[in-house]
Amino acid sequence: MAERMIKLPDVGEGVAEVEIVELRVKTGDPVREGDVLAAVMTDKATVEIPSPADGRVLWIGPQVGQKAAVGSEFIKLDTGGSIESVRTMPKDPTGSNDRQRPTPISPPERIAPDEDVDVSVAREPARLSSHGVNRPAPGKPADRPIAAPAVRAYARDQGVDLRFVPGSGPASRILREDVDTYIANGGRAQHAAPGRTANTAVEEIKIVGLRRKIAQRLQDTKRRVPHFSYIEEVDVTDLEALRVDVNSTKKAGRPHLTVLPFLMRALVMALHDFPRMNARFDDTTDTLYRHGGMHIGIAIQTVNGLLVGVVRHAETRTIWECANEVQRLSDAARAGMVTREDLGGSTITITSLGARGGLASTPVINAPEIAIIGVNKIAIRPVWRGAVFEPRKIMNLSSSFDHRIVDGWDAAEFIQRLRSFLEAPAKIFMET
Repeated sequence: MAERMIKLPDVGEGVAEVEIVELRVKTGDPVREGDVLAAVMTDKATVEIPSPADGRVLWIGPQVGQKAAVGSEFIKLDTGGSIESVRTMPKDPTGSNDRQRPTPISPPERIAPDEDVDVSVAREPARLSSHGVNRPAPGKPADRPIAAPAVRAYARDQGVDLRFVPGSGPASRILREDVDTYIANGGRAQHAAPGRTANTAVEEIKIVGLRRKIAQRLQDTKRRVPHFSYIEEVDVTDLEALRVDVNSTKKAGRPHLTVLPFLMRALVMALHDFPRMNARFDDTTDTLYRHGGMHIGIAIQTVNGLLVGVVRHAETRTIWECANEVQRLSDAARAGMVTREDLGGSTITITSLGARGGLASTPVINAPEIAIIGVNKIAIRPVWRGAVFEPRKIMNLSSSFDHRIVDGWDAAEFIQRLRSFLEAPAKIFMET
């Protein structure tokens, strides 16, 4: 018996260890050269590990959710059997040996703010279970069920619509046994409303991959950075009127403008007056780096958590260019083609919950930045205008700052400056 040990590859950029986020095979499975055996994650990039030869899996070391050092032993193959028999072996009905590229662990949703009042940069994510695993809402189909071609063919043969089947695989991937369970339950999802029967089920979900990295990063940020938040109302009635007018008269081929590009340009104008807010703080060396270039991070909601796409050198971009760049980042994220350059190096971040933004929020700073601008929903409220109350469109800004670097007075002045541009939008287009 000839054996071949597959070691965790060096993915470059000084990475010393990786996390196992998906296993596509199990012990005893036949594999072909080029079949994807597993996926590992480093930072926010997922890397596939292909089989270097035909063979059969003898042993698997680190499991999903575990971390292992680069160069350590991962999977052992028996490559001494009949190669021809392995090649003609039928594939696993679950699709584990399917040679298609695996679905990304966390496919981001489109950054698509509501046209009228929603300044969110993402659609509503899929409904989550109490442990953060994506599940279709009871009685409601999932938008894009994830399943291997073999599973899709099996479901078609059984007359099953995969949109209604909850998946138990990584990233809610639907396996063949999920289809069988769905059929055995009479075509009802396992989590259908149980009525008055007590539900004592406890589902154990391992937090891995992007979700775990987000958790670790946020925990570290909240532990190390003393946050304080400042909340202010902004009257965006005139801004909304301008936005609607510009969209109705824009040239063909130009993007539809939401509030977000206007907010980005207003932020650039405010940062000209408060350059100390456009900075990153290295607390390991007690060094503050104030940047001339304004690289605005845009929080993007994905099904498994947040990513921050970066619009670089926003100070050089027009309203239309800001909108185009946000759209580019959105499309790249949806296609799983977002790069490390697209996700790193922001100097200040905008985050929004859109129409679900509530009255106020307390956003967590995207460290090592020192400020984050949180956007809440727009609502029509009565505002006293000297003689009468008038209905006005009001939007709250809920922003957080690193109190080690930013004093409360400075933060208040900065937000008031930003507010002045949003309430008198003509100023946004004036030269500094």
